[in-house]
Amino acid sequence: MMNRGHYEYLDDVATADVAFRATGATLEDVFVACADATLEVMLPDPDTLENRVKRRITISAENEEMLLFNFLGEIIFLKDAEQLLLRVQSMEVSGGRIQAECAGDKIDAEKYVLGVDVKAVTMYKYHVRRTPAGWQAQVVLDI
Repeated sequence: MMNRGHYEYLDDVATADVAFRATGATLEDVFVACADATLEVMLPDPDTLENRVKRRITISAENEEMLLFNFLGEIIFLKDAEQLLLRVQSMEVSGGRIQAECAGDKIDAEKYVLGVDVKAVTMYKYHVRRTPAGWQAQVVLDI
């Protein structure tokens, strides 16, 4: 079972958007926690998501901040372009590159209780940083 890290939603960061802070022992843990937090905004009970469709996501970037930003952006893009809600099944982060195996299902309001539509990741108060306990990210999603 992969470690999914931890996330919490923040009420005092962005008024009209959704903000969260994620932590994890490794970059993979914190990136997966960020993906989970993003999914939960769109699907309040992510455990109901069926693994009917699989997608491999590969992203490269010059640093950890842009790597996470681009990864979350790709998850949102796949939601918009292919109507897919995806959950990370496994992930490897190394050398400025993410390789993630994701699974999920098409958006279906008759099958799932849907939350809010996420439009984009913003740079507002955004960060990814190393901490004494591992890694932390703060993300504000435009809804």
